[in-house]
Amino acid sequence: MKSKILISILLGYLISGYSFGYGGGGGGKQACKKPQFTQFQPGDKAEVAPASDFSFVVTQANSDSIQVTVKKHPVTVEITPKNQSLLVAGKLPEDLKDTYARVAVTAQGPGRCKGTAGWLLKITQ
Repeated sequence: MKSKILISILLGYLISGYSFGYGGGGGGKQACKKPQFTQFQPGDKAEVAPASDFSFVVTQANSDSIQVTVKKHPVTVEITPKNQSLLVAGKLPEDLKDTYARVAVTAQGPGRCKGTAGWLLKITQ
């Protein structure tokens, strides 16, 4: 009799262990997807005049979270939806002359994931 009870308990543990292996998983949280930045214009290390236009394309980003700075100067940008992405365009500050400047970009994607990118430009006179 004791062996039947022991076998029943042992089988119960084995069966319950296998069933826990097939759980639904996940906590219901959205996966982190960082924004992707591409098609930087003008290209990295290009020589440009002050107040020149620049642009880039971003995917997987919330448009209201996009921020652009040029050599730590905040820059106003125009954001245009383009297929499954956003075209971001702006102008370099007029007061930056005869210097190198980094165009730094930040944005948040789904799940509040922050993405950053940037490129270097040589601004002439």
